[in-house]
Amino acid sequence: MNLARESIELLGQIARIVWFEGTKHGLRDREWMALRFLSRANRFSRTPSSLASYVGTTRGTASVLIDELERLGYLERKRSAEDKRSVMLSVTQKGKKVLVRDPANILVDAIAALDDEGKIRLRDALRHVLDQSEVAEQKQHADVCKRCIFLREDRMPTEGKTSAEFTCRMFRAAIAEDEIELLCTSFEHRRQ
Repeated sequence: MNLARESIELLGQIARIVWFEGTKHGLRDREWMALRFLSRANRFSRTPSSLASYVGTTRGTASVLIDELERLGYLERKRSAEDKRSVMLSVTQKGKKVLVRDPANILVDAIAALDDEGKIRLRDALRHVLDQSEVAEQKQHADVCKRCIFLREDRMPTEGKTSAEFTCRMFRAAIAEDEIELLCTSFEHRRQ
């Protein structure tokens, strides 16, 4: 069999672990996907429209997902402090606890068993395939801020050390160092 085709077959089988019929631990696959995303999204991407974009659905369907997760106590929505028309979504403590039972954790554990070099090669190979697919379809996907063209890093010497300050040029906002590892739906590739 062609190695590329074999890889696609394997990816399809892996995908069935996270996209499934019915429910697992009381949640449907898109509800799990929404919780997963919102637990890793940066503050600019924890909105209903960003969730809809990430899950690949309409805003109306995303609203139904949000309503259900809120009803279950896994999610809460708050009015944005900056723009009272906007809603910010947050995973609650109860939601964080249910993520321990996420069906995708089987895959996380299997990948965690690889040595560090294997994990990096797998991540980089998957990222390359996704990047090439997105370019071919002229779509964008969510990725971490540290890979984004909009992230600006300023290195500043302080007391014998060099510290870094980060800014998102798209949102014109400061970014904390721990935020550069979070997902953003406004991600745009850095030019190589």
